[in-house]
Amino acid sequence: MTSAASSPYVAPGRTLQRLMLQVIVALLPGTLTYAWFFGPGVLVNIALAVAFALGFETVILMLRARPVMPHLNDLSAVVAAWLFALCLPMHSPWWLVLVGIGFTMIAGKHLYGGLGFNPFNPAMVGYVVLLISFPVEMTTWYLPQTLSGERLGLLDSLAYSFGLADIAQWDSLTSATPLDRLRTGLGQGLSIDQLRSAPLFGRLAGAGWEWITLGWLAGGAWLLATGSIRWHIPASLLLAVFAIASLFHLIDPASHASPLFHLLSGAIVIGAFFIATDPVTAATTDRGRLVYGATIGLLTYTIRTWGGYPDGIAFAVLLANMCVPLIDYYTQPRVYGDS
Repeated sequence: MTSAASSPYVAPGRTLQRLMLQVIVALLPGTLTYAWFFGPGVLVNIALAVAFALGFETVILMLRARPVMPHLNDLSAVVAAWLFALCLPMHSPWWLVLVGIGFTMIAGKHLYGGLGFNPFNPAMVGYVVLLISFPVEMTTWYLPQTLSGERLGLLDSLAYSFGLADIAQWDSLTSATPLDRLRTGLGQGLSIDQLRSAPLFGRLAGAGWEWITLGWLAGGAWLLATGSIRWHIPASLLLAVFAIASLFHLIDPASHASPLFHLLSGAIVIGAFFIATDPVTAATTDRGRLVYGATIGLLTYTIRTWGGYPDGIAFAVLLANMCVPLIDYYTQPRVYGDS
């Protein structure tokens, strides 16, 4: 007589690998649009980040005496590396990617016991460490190729990443991001209208960045349609940013950008659909997800407007991660029949 395995007997239809694969597919529209406007440097960043992440994952798992292939095959390291790479300036030096991925995989993930035990979003841990430690490299961005007139090929991007060429010598390529330019200009006493007249800005936000954001939105909508994520966090995050940006724009439109500028600039949309929805570090109850998303949105706008960094989504996510246990505690649904 053979013993039967305990229930349930039906294999789950959604595995971690399948979920991560869906996220990768959803990232493709924004990533390809990103490469179209800014060149293949973003693809080089992603390739380096993924290779370094898999290397770190392998070594750490071996040191922990854990099976390697099951963890590599779940694609969680690939997704974390991809999201991390998208936060970096194009043509980032290879060592910058290596250091950031090291913190992503070690301090952001395995320090707490691996996937499922990390309280902070790993990609944002690595990004914030770089932003604080290497401010020059992390704030050297580049104009969209449609504005600079320079079309960098894959070999050019590889040369810049591995230090075989210095892209900083090309003044026509370097630029601040629209958010950074807005922040600096307002600090110099310029008005929103004066700043928006520069070629760096498009009709609604930064030139090129508007279309990239639409790519993230398309991927996020697909994740919602497939049930890979739930609507609570993206909706509350975007609504919170829209509401507070609208309020301050109505009060003083000369000093506060429109809500559409905030939504279409920087990492708001990719943060709402791909970063804040991380199932390990986000709130777990429906009401908690609404509070969690709104908290990230309000913190992001606060950091952008009065803090020391022009975007703020990474810091907002990490701060909200710290609040998740408290949010979950106070938003647990009442047990049926409990008085």
